[in-house]
Amino acid sequence: MLKWLVLLFIVVPLVELYLLLTLASSIGFWPTIALTLITAFAGGWLAKREGLRVWRAWRRALDELRPPEEGVIDGVLVLVGGALLIAPGVLTDLSGVLLMLPFTRRRVAALIRKNIDRRIADGRLRVADASSFIDVQNMWQPAPPGDVGDTTGEAGGGEP
Repeated sequence: MLKWLVLLFIVVPLVELYLLLTLASSIGFWPTIALTLITAFAGGWLAKREGLRVWRAWRRALDELRPPEEGVIDGVLVLVGGALLIAPGVLTDLSGVLLMLPFTRRRVAALIRKNIDRRIADGRLRVADASSFIDVQNMWQPAPPGDVGDTTGEAGGGEP
């Protein structure tokens, strides 16, 4: 886990800085700033469009009482792709664009699903549902005789 944090917070920003400086020396400072701003705005627009498309597909599938073709992972990848596009940088923009395109996003989602399935099969990942927190097996069983309280008696209060 630590190696991924080092990669995320140290290596990626350094690579991004190097790429931005290289780009600025090639095309100039202001064109690099303009390109960074354009990709941020385009990324926000694309994330909104793809996010709404995934949401509408989910709603349509649920309205038709069938499972959605795109899973939760696809929706999360749209969010991650949008965040990467909004963040300044060449590498993050490229990654964000790849996650926004449906055909590459499906491939990444398939790889993630395969990794999750392998971890579940190996026992390295447990999936919890409501039954993990609630005793579903005994939920509707009648209470044992000692646990039943007597509810017979007289109503309290005054005369009607």
